[in-house]
Amino acid sequence: MTKAWRDVGSLYQIYPRSFRDLNGDGVGDLNGITLKMDYLSDLGVDAIWISPFFTSPMTDFGYDVADYQNVDPVFGGLDDFRMLLDEAHARDIKVMIDLVPCHTSDQHAWFVESRSGRDNPKRDWYVWRDGNDGHAPNNWVSLAGGKSWTFDADSGQYYLHSFLPTQPDLNWDNPEVRLAIKDVVRFWFDMGVDGMRVDAIWGISKDPELRDDSPNPHFHGDADSYGAYIHNHCKHGPHFQEYLHELASVCDEYDDKQMVFEFYPDERLGDIWQQYHDVIHVHPKATAFFMEHRQNDWHGEHTGWNIMNYLEAAGENIPFFCLGNHDQPRVTSRLGLPRSRALQFLNLLCPGVSVMYYGDEIGMEDVDLTQYDAQDGFHHSLQDDRNRARTPMQWNSSRYAGFANVLPWLPVHSNRKQVNVAKETKDPSSLLWLCRKLLELRHELPILRYGSMEKLDTGNGFVLGFRRQLDGQQLQIYINFADSAQTVWLPESGRVIIGTNPDIRVDGDVLQLPGYGGVLLDIK
Repeated sequence: MTKAWRDVGSLYQIYPRSFRDLNGDGVGDLNGITLKMDYLSDLGVDAIWISPFFTSPMTDFGYDVADYQNVDPVFGGLDDFRMLLDEAHARDIKVMIDLVPCHTSDQHAWFVESRSGRDNPKRDWYVWRDGNDGHAPNNWVSLAGGKSWTFDADSGQYYLHSFLPTQPDLNWDNPEVRLAIKDVVRFWFDMGVDGMRVDAIWGISKDPELRDDSPNPHFHGDADSYGAYIHNHCKHGPHFQEYLHELASVCDEYDDKQMVFEFYPDERLGDIWQQYHDVIHVHPKATAFFMEHRQNDWHGEHTGWNIMNYLEAAGENIPFFCLGNHDQPRVTSRLGLPRSRALQFLNLLCPGVSVMYYGDEIGMEDVDLTQYDAQDGFHHSLQDDRNRARTPMQWNSSRYAGFANVLPWLPVHSNRKQVNVAKETKDPSSLLWLCRKLLELRHELPILRYGSMEKLDTGNGFVLGFRRQLDGQQLQIYINFADSAQTVWLPESGRVIIGTNPDIRVDGDVLQLPGYGGVLLDIK
């Protein structure tokens, strides 16, 4: 029996194609994750989140699901996943997997039936419409670029896809679809999966009249670009909150299951966030990710208030704080190692669950891809290819970084000799060493998981401060957002528990922080 979600302090995201290849095909697999379970345990993580490993033609690397209840052969089989679950649970590590409820692959049996004719019982499981004078039904644009509609010559209608044409949208207005997706959740929960990260949840409800999205007045470019519109009709439709409630209610059927919705703070905050907010307050086993740290905005005051706003919105539900994920450039590439180290330090001292993307604990960076390596159908620029942040985990300094014995599916970063687990394990000044110490503290100090968090006025615009409190204990966190040393006069004297740098000291009520330095203080 693993610890309850309320006691989980950290979640480690694994992109399975890139964690560890054990069967020698250059692609990571489930047995490779199982092989590295001791590493995860030694690192100190309480839970792992595994990106999709379901049966898929891999046009979107698993987010185009062809069978929700099976494992793609490239990753292994259901028995391999059951073994992974057993090994994780034996180490008191929970397992969260992805749920992709908005769309399926065009090779899913449901869509194959739906496409076979207008009279097929599965036709209404997807969104099919007649054209508009020979054109798409409306102006909706997919996240992959281009129209969200593809014409099917055999049936003479268009089908809707918010992503790639190989990812047709499910019709959540059909109650049979909602029941089928809930049964998918039950299938994995009954097997022993502990939680679901819900992908692209915004797409489950759309304007039933399929009205055109409004033009974005601030955009000046291709009309088929995603940014050309405000997206006020293609998502977050009138039944969005109702369907969220229905999906989240599956967790209520079980003792200790968790559901975390994908949510980005720039998605029309206010009324949209309020819908998430209202749902998660009814369902304590559901919440939404805090993804503000994915931004390049390096500003202490803004970061502080963003954190406080999220905590207020989360209320009594478990907050999940993230630095990055498989869809975002790596934090070290965005901000540089010193700033990413400071942000990692802060993230691992926040309440609830601190989320870490694989490789971020050693400072992995995006890889420059060639046209040969480019495999992401969502972008036309190599610079924007999401796979730059999905490259093989750097376990050691060998040719393929200990990920595989053959050429990997994506190139290994050229910095593998300096940035790898084996090297940083031996270096007390490394980012990996710091992350391990912080994760150890999350186990030792309940205040870090359960304590309140209050923003402090540090009297220095470059230094962000927080007070953590629980049962009479008080800790204070200070992060220097400047590249030069800064001084903070402390309201109370404190003892250094841990810092980003080993030489940070407190002299009476004076704290000297080096550039991009951070410290956790025990206040007496």
